[in-house]
Amino acid sequence: MTQIDPALAVQRLPKHVAIVMDGNGRWAEARHRPRSFGHKAGVDAVRAVVEACLKRGIEVLTLFAFSSENWRRPPQEVSTLMDLFMRALDREVDALHENGVRLRFVGAREAFAAELVDRMARVEARTIDNRRLVLNVAVNYGGRWDIVSAAKVLAQRVQQGDLMVDAIDESAFHQATQLAAWPDPDLFIRTGGETRISNFLLWQIAYAELYFTDTLWPDFDAKALDLALDDYRRRERRFGRTGAQARQAL
Repeated sequence: MTQIDPALAVQRLPKHVAIVMDGNGRWAEARHRPRSFGHKAGVDAVRAVVEACLKRGIEVLTLFAFSSENWRRPPQEVSTLMDLFMRALDREVDALHENGVRLRFVGAREAFAAELVDRMARVEARTIDNRRLVLNVAVNYGGRWDIVSAAKVLAQRVQQGDLMVDAIDESAFHQATQLAAWPDPDLFIRTGGETRISNFLLWQIAYAELYFTDTLWPDFDAKALDLALDDYRRRERRFGRTGAQARQAL
């Protein structure tokens, strides 16, 4: 791996970190507890990582909380997740707001109960002016769904005469995706030992640095985040350029 000048490495923190939070169930099973115990512990890990990102100056944090495929899990587990989600919203929003965190939800909300959708909207409205950290929580989200939804938006604009087909480029497409208002993730982290993307932010992570760790999500804390950030600092991000060109651009 190419060595980076230590003086430059200190400055090379990612602006946007995306995390697949995997391992709650296995963490609980290893302790002979129900999976719901692991999901509750996972909420504590979210709190710790948000606090760590605030202290380190990360601008955007996107968490994969509930995928479009998670509906296939046992109904009782899905019900527990939804209940935990609602209670976490009520419990955490005050602290998030006081710490300057803007909370957003990305995904197909129509699948959720009206009460939960209403709470999500109220939390977003309350924190909309906060600037220290944008916290995107992906719920009922899938990367392919995001791409198809963006294509539908652009197709509708073409059909209405608001957009010419030749005007559709990567920038136009990006503006129709769920994270259009923020830079693409610089660092993609997956906990739990699996080394796959699992349909998360497929469009947005084209040039993200991928980091996989065996640490189960409830055990992922500020120290574990720092290990990922340290690994990120040591990478040379070329974006198609030569190493010399990339170093010159720093």
